[in-house]
Amino acid sequence: MTMPTKHTREAPAEPEAALPAPATGPSVIAQYLKVLPSSPGVYRMLDAAGTVIYVGKARSLKARVTSYARASNHTNRIARMVAATATMEFVTVRTESEALLLEANLIKRFRPRFNVLLRDDKSFPFILIASDHPAPQILKHRGARNRKGEYFGPFASAGAVNRTINMLERAFLLRSCSDAVFESRTRPCLLHQIKRCSAPCTGEIKLDDYAGLVSEATRFLRGESQNVRMHYQQLMEEASERLDYEQAARYRNRLWALAHVTADQSINPDGIEEADVFAAYQEGGQTCIQVFFFRSGQNWGNRAYFPRADRSFEIGEVLESFVAQFYDDKPVPRLILLSHKVPNQELLADALSTKADRGIALRVPQRGSKTSLVEHALQNARDALGRKLAESASQITLLEGLRDRLGLPRVPRRIEVYDNSHIQGTNAVGAMIVAGPEGFVKNQYRKFNIKTADLAPGDDYAMMHEVLTRRFKRLVLEDQTGPALDEPETDAEAVEPASRVQPAAPPPIDRRGGSSLAFGVLRQDEGNAPTLESELTGVEEDEELAFPQAPDLVLIDGGAGQLSIACQVFADLGVGDVSVCGIAKGPDRDAGREHFHMPGRDRPFMLEARDPVLYFVQRLRDEAHRFAIGAHRTKRRAAVGANPLDEIPGIGSGRKRALLKHFGSAKAVSRAGVDDLKSVDGISAQMAQVIYDFFHERTKG
Repeated sequence: MTMPTKHTREAPAEPEAALPAPATGPSVIAQYLKVLPSSPGVYRMLDAAGTVIYVGKARSLKARVTSYARASNHTNRIARMVAATATMEFVTVRTESEALLLEANLIKRFRPRFNVLLRDDKSFPFILIASDHPAPQILKHRGARNRKGEYFGPFASAGAVNRTINMLERAFLLRSCSDAVFESRTRPCLLHQIKRCSAPCTGEIKLDDYAGLVSEATRFLRGESQNVRMHYQQLMEEASERLDYEQAARYRNRLWALAHVTADQSINPDGIEEADVFAAYQEGGQTCIQVFFFRSGQNWGNRAYFPRADRSFEIGEVLESFVAQFYDDKPVPRLILLSHKVPNQELLADALSTKADRGIALRVPQRGSKTSLVEHALQNARDALGRKLAESASQITLLEGLRDRLGLPRVPRRIEVYDNSHIQGTNAVGAMIVAGPEGFVKNQYRKFNIKTADLAPGDDYAMMHEVLTRRFKRLVLEDQTGPALDEPETDAEAVEPASRVQPAAPPPIDRRGGSSLAFGVLRQDEGNAPTLESELTGVEEDEELAFPQAPDLVLIDGGAGQLSIACQVFADLGVGDVSVCGIAKGPDRDAGREHFHMPGRDRPFMLEARDPVLYFVQRLRDEAHRFAIGAHRTKRRAAVGANPLDEIPGIGSGRKRALLKHFGSAKAVSRAGVDDLKSVDGISAQMAQVIYDFFHERTKG
């Protein structure tokens, strides 16, 4: 060891000065009053980490921000929100209606914790009768309406669409096969044999006659069901008078199918051609909103929503914010019926009229048939919320039982379950599923394509090591630096982070035109963000609403070996506040005889055969297995469709087709010599050498 000389003295290291905590609260908000206009606009409140915590609209930005700058006379929710605000951002618009639409757009994009959030924002399915083919096809459609044809909907669920299409096939014998299948048919398919398709693909029906069936189906979906029934009734009677009983039976069967379609609609109100019904019910600090869809005078289904909202929100406030967000990316009907008055009903109607470019009426019916519709929807909302609260209570009981059985320090708020799937090491995929107090949280699921190149085929331990390392290395990094700005390693889209720059002075106000912002694509699809029940923890109410990003409990599908891998990963990364448990299948892989392996226990243990907690753990493990198998099958299907010729530079579709036609398969091409390759049309001597080198160099490697 080299000792320092006597005249050498090292200056003592000065301790690093701690960065001052960023200022928050009313004093920060008051700084913006000097530059704010009195025009309509939208404002965003951000916390010290740069996360948007609230999005609001205002008729006068200056007046609204002035109310926040006061240090008193706030509700508990607003007081917490103001206290957490470190900076604000503003956008001015021309009218308050545009501000309302932009507010709904930004809420869906940033999902602030102090706003009412529409948690299930899946697109609704439609029925499409495509007209881009001589024999139009009937099919279920989601997404952009970029295919030529007539769209009917929305329907509340894919099941409702499938049932309706099934009955329409029986009534009108329309084809549902794709155009590619249609062109390849040489004889009628099974649907024709069971009287659900008229088989225009093989000429069993003339195109003119088929066009008549399409016209009748279109009229029926437009609401002219009574006229269509009368038409078939007349045709049946005429066929019967001609003693053509076979044809009369066909018309009779169509009438039966049409009766099934209309009977499935359950409620078909008189005098309502196009309307949506929203009914809200609150209980236990939660809100359920039932939405019924009526189109062409028929009920096309309903769906229950459970928006995330602070307990202090009144039911009318929740309903108003929900409706504004609901129609951000959906067509608006001419009539919207509400169960409760909303604070800005006229403003909301004006904003939706601006969006739809036609008049939209918002009403709270007090008498007549429309009142019974709303009451029926309200009863459904009450029943759905009751079921939801019962399921939540049951889930909490199971989580408490899991804590007791495994000896956990606290009730787990987020459980992550890991599994791998492969076939002898090929197309290996790791999977992570997530569960919490409200069940499975599917928007948090992740799949991991195994990247380790030198992995031994079927090495489950190495796969689990890679998956856990990638997952928790990212968590540790985000805990140190905030959410990562790059794309995640998993197959999910990264959430666009909010700005983390703390401005020294109030930022300039964006005075761009409101209409381009209000209707621009500012949304980002995200799934549910479950609400945590207050029974689980004593955290404050606003913290309850945030579903944790880090797990309390990790379950591994495997025994002591997989458990040791998980413990090794956690030790290497310094993860010390996560409980981990390995679940090994029992003898003969019998369900109910699982062995639980946990760190610090010398021997595995089992749960009682009829213990509800055991069934709960089995459901978690089976869900992880299902998700892993699905990811593996998707990857395997993609690999089966891959062709090694696609990887050769300079080989396009024409040359690939010529090679496959000449040799019969890609494997035969890989075995061919240079002279054989040169004999193929379009393959030069240079290209033949490139193909030969590609296969033989890869074989050597």
